[in-house]
Amino acid sequence: MFDIQFFVEAFVTMFVIMDPPGIIPLFLAYTGGRGTAERRRIAWQAPIVAFCLVVLFAVFGQAILGYLHVEVAAMQIAGGLLLLLVALQLLTGETEPPANTMKSNVNVALVPLGTPLLAGPGAIVATIVFAQQAGAKSGGILALALAIGVVHILLWVFMRFSLAIVRVVKENGIELVTRIAGLLLSALAVQLIITAMRTLLGVAP
Repeated sequence: MFDIQFFVEAFVTMFVIMDPPGIIPLFLAYTGGRGTAERRRIAWQAPIVAFCLVVLFAVFGQAILGYLHVEVAAMQIAGGLLLLLVALQLLTGETEPPANTMKSNVNVALVPLGTPLLAGPGAIVATIVFAQQAGAKSGGILALALAIGVVHILLWVFMRFSLAIVRVVKENGIELVTRIAGLLLSALAVQLIITAMRTLLGVAP
């Protein structure tokens, strides 16, 4: 069994949080002055780092919450607030790279691209919440795993072919997609908080 609806929900959420189109300007800025071979290496290393972190929290996130005695609803509210912060950054364009990461001897694939830009607080919290929901759905775990995998493949594609994409859609097009992603993410964040409040108050949707 494969839960298509859950796959779409998880994929869209992870996509707008990790924002593959929006990572292009940051990827180009962080890899400025580097050779083509090094750009390509960073383009696949960063998604792998992010994927490993996301999978780690997907597998052990529930155990961590159980150890800390944190309810799912509380995590949903916290996640919603964190996602709102990420959405505001996307909407306002506050994503400029710090100067100390522009040095050629810094492995930006690990930090800051792999984390916290790709596998940041929003993505980690969303992964933990979806992992908890997947356990109660038929085929939910497979759907979540596929959603995470597809998003990270897209991250590699957008970074690997970032120069070609910029030439086609221009910087204004990328900025437009980023703003739309921020708007969608803010709506998802609010919905996450509403769902948690309904659960706590025992109100049916």
